[in-house]
Amino acid sequence: MFEIPSLRPETRYGIPTADQLLFNREYIVGYSYLLRQAKWAMELIDPSNKAVLVGRNNVFRTDARIPPMFRADLADYKASGHDRGHLISSADRRASTIENSETFLLSNMSPQKGELNQRLWKELEDEVRLLAFDFPEVYAICGPLFDIGKPIEVIGNKMNSDDKNDVVIPIPHAYFKSILAEKADGKLVLWSFVMDNEKLEGPTTDYLVPTHDIELRAGLTLWDRLRGEEMEKLKTKKGSAAAFKKAVANGRAASKVKDETRKKLAQQLGIEELSIATEFLSENPKLADLVLELRKGKSAEESPL
Repeated sequence: MFEIPSLRPETRYGIPTADQLLFNREYIVGYSYLLRQAKWAMELIDPSNKAVLVGRNNVFRTDARIPPMFRADLADYKASGHDRGHLISSADRRASTIENSETFLLSNMSPQKGELNQRLWKELEDEVRLLAFDFPEVYAICGPLFDIGKPIEVIGNKMNSDDKNDVVIPIPHAYFKSILAEKADGKLVLWSFVMDNEKLEGPTTDYLVPTHDIELRAGLTLWDRLRGEEMEKLKTKKGSAAAFKKAVANGRAASKVKDETRKKLAQQLGIEELSIATEFLSENPKLADLVLELRKGKSAEESPL
């Protein structure tokens, strides 16, 4: 089996094949010329890149790295009845404007039903982001699923008068997301989800599946650098719903503390809430306390009383 070298931290535990690999600043896309969209998108969420310093960019645009005959443009999605659904969430990449901007490349989009994209899929994205507060590193890969034998609908190409690129984009039947979380002691935890491209109800954990099921359905090998009997066991069973809920709850509590600390620091220091200073100090509470004490001392010295 041909193995792609591990050139980036995101690929530490494996990288599936694709027609074209698109290396962005903080995530990687495996693009399919046949599907005119990504086969998968991969990211690593850890303390160095979960910072919140900028807002949502919203600069949807064509990815000029892809040959024109295989790539989507904005007109393909116009009046299609489908969202330009992020595979790597915009909210995952808010450490800088350019990192957030890159998540709006159409190579990171897939025609997703709004009822899924804006509800349960978004909820899953939010929960995965919270895992990074409970684990030192969280690896995630997601992508579209197509069911052989089922009719496939498309968007693009004459759907509207602005569409000039003669490209049609097949609409996925479902989407997958597989999460590999690593503990400080090196122990790995695996959770994988499949959600049909439609309005869904219930908690995200209702959609847990064995990772092996995704591999068969997507035609991909996930986390292929992890080998041996233990990993195969992890792949052939569903991840624990209880453990996932607990980790998300832990992450939510830690995130809340950080947000409150950031707001408090911004008020006390008179600086912007979304800034490198508040982000750094909110991650280092002891240093934040020291800065505040020094500031109090300086204010006391400057007081005419």
